[in-house]
Amino acid sequence: MTFFDRETEMLPRELLRDLQSSKLAAVLSQTYGVNQFVTAKMDAAGVTPGDIRSVQDLASLPFTTKAELLAAQDQHPLSTNCTFPEAAYTRIHQTSGTTGTPLRVFDTAESWDWWGRCWGFVLAGAGLTSQDRFFVPFSFGPFIGFWAALGGAEKIGALMIPGGGRTSSQRLQLMADLGVTAMACTPTYALRLAEVAREEGFDVSTIPIRLTVHAGEPGASVPATKARIESAWGAMCHDHAGASEVGAHSFECQAQPGGTHAIDSEFIVEVINPNTGDLVAPGDEGELVITNLGRIGFPVLRYRTGDIVRVDDSPCPCGRTFTRFAGGVIGRADDMVVVRGVNIYPAAVENLVRQHETVDEFRVTVT
Repeated sequence: MTFFDRETEMLPRELLRDLQSSKLAAVLSQTYGVNQFVTAKMDAAGVTPGDIRSVQDLASLPFTTKAELLAAQDQHPLSTNCTFPEAAYTRIHQTSGTTGTPLRVFDTAESWDWWGRCWGFVLAGAGLTSQDRFFVPFSFGPFIGFWAALGGAEKIGALMIPGGGRTSSQRLQLMADLGVTAMACTPTYALRLAEVAREEGFDVSTIPIRLTVHAGEPGASVPATKARIESAWGAMCHDHAGASEVGAHSFECQAQPGGTHAIDSEFIVEVINPNTGDLVAPGDEGELVITNLGRIGFPVLRYRTGDIVRVDDSPCPCGRTFTRFAGGVIGRADDMVVVRGVNIYPAAVENLVRQHETVDEFRVTVT
C-alpha cells in the first residue's frame, strides 16, 4: 500500500478536524478584506473571520455557486475572486464550457504547487511510485484536466511522459516503446485506446502497464466500466474526481473499496440535501459541498459542486481516515431523472449497458 503523506492520511479524525480548522482560519484571515468576492459574501451574511473558530462553524458561511463565480469574472479583468494583483498569478485555465460560458480559474505559483500536492495524493493512492513511467494522453489545452497530474507525478518522482499531439495509434506505439507502467486519462479514452489496439492488431500486452487513473467522467467508479477497462489493459483501474474551480479533491485507493477518499487535509467536504441545504446523515445521498484549503489566490468556500455522493463512515482496508464516498460520484444533481418513481442517474444506466461487451457507444432517451 502506497501513501503520499502517510502520517496525514492516517490521522485520527479529531486531529484531521483540528488541521482543517487551522487551515480554514488561515484562508479566511488571508482573503477577508482583500478578496472582493469572499469579503462581499461574508459581509452579506454578517460573518467575520473571528466568527469561524472551527470546522463546526462552517455552516455560518453562505454557499458559493458556479453562477456566482461566472458573474465574478464579468466584474473584473480577471475575477473578483482573485485575492492578489494580476502579477501574482502564473497560470490561467478554464472549464470546458460544454454547458455554458467557460469559467476561468487562476493560480499562483503557490496554489499550483498545491494542485500538484493534491494530485500526489491521487496518484500515490492508486499505487504510483518513483519507479513508474507515467503516461498522460491529453491535449494539454486550456482545460485544466490532467495538467496538474504532471506536478503530482513529479512530486512522487515518477517519469512523466506527456502524450499530447498524437493519434491513438501513435500513442500505443509510444507506450510500448517507452515501457509505460501507468496512465491517466478519461475512462472512455482508455476504452477507445483499447478499441484502436484491437482494430489494428496491436498487442497491448507489449505495454507493461499496471495501473490506470481516470477522471472527467464517472466511468471508473461504474463497476461494469471499471471491469471493462481492467480487462482491456490487464491493469488496476482507479477513479479520481476534481473540478477546475475546486481542485483535485478525491481518489480511489489501492484497496478499491468501491468508492473514493476525499483529501481531507486539503479540503473540507459536506454533503447536503440539495433542496434544503441541510446536512444529510452518513449513508444518505446528497450534494457534495467543498471548501478548498490551499488555494488562497482563488478560494472557494462551501462550493456547491452539483455532484451527488454518499458518505460511507466504515473503516477502509487501506487504513486511511479520510472521508469515503461509496461509489465515488454517483451522478449530477441536474442529470437525475425520475422514471416510474425511481431516481435514475446516467451512471446507473452505463453500468448495465457496459456489461454487454458488444456495446461501445450508446445514447439514452427518456420518453
